[in-house]
Amino acid sequence: MKIGLILPLAEDESGHAPPWAELRNRAAQAEAAGLDSIWVYDHLLHRFEGHPTVGFWEAWTMLTALAASTSRVELGTTVLCAGFRNPALLAKMAETLDEVSAGRLILGLGAGWHEPEFAAFGFPFDHRVSRFEEALRIIRPLLRDRRVDVEGAYHRAVACEIRPRGPRARGVPILIAAFGPRMMRLAARYGDLWTTDWLGPADKVREDVAKLRAACEAEGRDPATLAVTGGVTVAYPDLGRLPSWMTSPDSFLTGDASTLGRHLAAYHDLGVRHILTNLYPFTEAALARYAGAVAAARSLIDARARDRVPPART
Repeated sequence: MKIGLILPLAEDESGHAPPWAELRNRAAQAEAAGLDSIWVYDHLLHRFEGHPTVGFWEAWTMLTALAASTSRVELGTTVLCAGFRNPALLAKMAETLDEVSAGRLILGLGAGWHEPEFAAFGFPFDHRVSRFEEALRIIRPLLRDRRVDVEGAYHRAVACEIRPRGPRARGVPILIAAFGPRMMRLAARYGDLWTTDWLGPADKVREDVAKLRAACEAEGRDPATLAVTGGVTVAYPDLGRLPSWMTSPDSFLTGDASTLGRHLAAYHDLGVRHILTNLYPFTEAALARYAGAVAAARSLIDARARDRVPPART
């Protein structure tokens, strides 16, 4: 099971967004500590009634800078809103970033959900799932075959080709965020990975994975070929102040390396293959402590795998 770190691109409750230098340093620390991936989320703003507007750094620009400043970790979007960008151009962008990163990109895609940011930046919010499905009909073939010919109700890519090719023959893997039945079917049809957003308790994970398996069966696909991913929130209250919404101990995982390692390893037992971590506080000390938990989880997973392997005949 892979474990990655989500970099916070949003303003916090004081109106402060982590500067690029801090994001770069935490990414470098995560890579040196042995984490598998770095992720960014894709929002333009959050605007909820009764609360001030929250701004975000633009995801793709940050991901491009991370590609040039790291060398080993995978780089992913969790998830890129397909409605913010032309789908053919987005596929071209992904192929180019995969070249810059030497084949480390995971293209996470979703339909979006926060209507105020669509309105503020002038993007249509209607028929989001239909628009998303049509975008996938363009993006997937362009990344796999480097050509597509689609004239749809919302998007058009006629005699479109991606040249030159990036470093991977099969192109960039696609991760799809999906919850409802129709979106789950799209994940089963077009995705290489699927995310359930936040994993939550074991019973919820089992229920979500069962829905994914049903969607795969409906699409005639082996569920084992679609990797399950999801997010966890990890916090160390003794290392710094936490956001006001994290008032309940149930809203995050914590503990020493051994305790937290067992929590993470339990997700592997449920079929999760990539964990994306929101870390609080977002500091060098918190990340160093979390790296110990990641190492503990891996040791536990490896030990269980050895116990399941029958001894070799002599």
